[in-house]
Amino acid sequence: MKQSLQLRTSQHLALTPQLQQSIRLLQLSTLELHQELETLLTDNPMLERVDDPLDHAVRLLADGAINTSSTSADAGMEAPAARDDSDKSAEPAPADAETVISNDSTTSSEEDWGFDDVQHGSKSGDDEDGRPQLGAAHITLREHLLEQMRLNLREPRDRALVELMIDALDNNGYLTETLDEIHASLPLELYVEPEELAFALNMLQSFDPAGVGARSPSECLALQIRRMPKVAFVTRRLALQIVETQLALFAQRDFTKLKKILDCDDEDLRDAQTIIRLCQPRPGIAFAADESDYVVPDVIVRKSDNGWQVMLNQDVMPRLRVSSMYANIMKQNRGEAGLGTQLQEARWLIKNMRQRFETILRVAQAIVERQRNFFTHGAVAMRPLVLREIADTLGLHESTISRVTTQKYMLTPHGMFELKYFFGSHVATETGGEASSTAIRALIKQLIGAEDQKSPLSDSKIADMLGEQGMVIARRTVAKYREALKIPPVSLRKSL
Repeated sequence: MKQSLQLRTSQHLALTPQLQQSIRLLQLSTLELHQELETLLTDNPMLERVDDPLDHAVRLLADGAINTSSTSADAGMEAPAARDDSDKSAEPAPADAETVISNDSTTSSEEDWGFDDVQHGSKSGDDEDGRPQLGAAHITLREHLLEQMRLNLREPRDRALVELMIDALDNNGYLTETLDEIHASLPLELYVEPEELAFALNMLQSFDPAGVGARSPSECLALQIRRMPKVAFVTRRLALQIVETQLALFAQRDFTKLKKILDCDDEDLRDAQTIIRLCQPRPGIAFAADESDYVVPDVIVRKSDNGWQVMLNQDVMPRLRVSSMYANIMKQNRGEAGLGTQLQEARWLIKNMRQRFETILRVAQAIVERQRNFFTHGAVAMRPLVLREIADTLGLHESTISRVTTQKYMLTPHGMFELKYFFGSHVATETGGEASSTAIRALIKQLIGAEDQKSPLSDSKIADMLGEQGMVIARRTVAKYREALKIPPVSLRKSL
């Protein structure tokens, strides 16, 4: 077979760097977008951010007083003035490069409030100066227990053993090792007796919070019940008997079997159940340092005279422009290739950022147009919706709609929802129509919320009740939706 060289021409699609950046920016969440933007601002001197994220932050002087000087003046980031059309010969950036990314819709002005008003306002006689009050440092469970140990124990040996027990606790306040394991890990030359470890454990279990140092949930609940004040002797004894010997049956809510084993009536068991529910199964959780995650909406939906209005959240929209200083430098040095490349990248970023927010707004408007019943009546009125329906309406690809609706949030009168929340499968009805799975989950939640707790609804009963409303749904589908709503089964919802 003879080898030869041939020239062929063909057409194919290629992802340009500008298109790749546009796709990447579209799929980023708000937090990821601002992190990406900070990196780009650091790498590209031609790019400039008009809005300072720290404009409204508290700035402290060396003596702790509040700095009232203008942050924008210090940073040299004044708001861009209107573009002068008289100087058309200048070539710092095209018209679209200096245009600030913003929403065309009008927004309400911010409240006239600042830290200056707080500093110059009236002060009570107890205030020594205008310095801000800083929050107290977070106290961990270990620090809380060590402080009690120093107040209750004087002997160094006893303190060392109790501190050893404290170090063996987990974040929930449970002792993760047995006394035998702790004793085996100690050096023999310390001559620690098992009775000393038992004393240290008893001392630890007497500390606050009640239940700390327990080795099992049963022991944790029992420690708390013994320390509860103003509890009747019969009720306390029955509650201790339940948590120490019949905790599994109590968790399964098998009250009939419990009454037979404990030889008690409904009233006594109800009183004991009330006492047990006052206990904290994880006593160390109050000292956890977990921080809450907050979601900032990308779009906001409000009711107006003309219907439902969709607008972009101005707080998450960065305002960008091409730096005039570096643009003038490039004008004076036209042969500088590096600045020319960075100028083009800055133009691309500004254009792609504007396109990102415009696409999010278009998709949000299309969703609101098709889910008007949801915004008026709630989740029970949600209609079935798929990505292709929005894609065909806007002339976009389904993958683009999927990127837009992922990790993008909408603030509505009914709460905060991810844009994907408004899409869902459907269930056929007896009349030949369709019902959204979201609406069915809302109906299931309503039915369970209104049920009699002494005789809760089973999944089969819920399926029958939905069938009476014309929705053909199987029992296993009800169970799947109930588990998605994190609602326990019928046996765990039953009460006395």
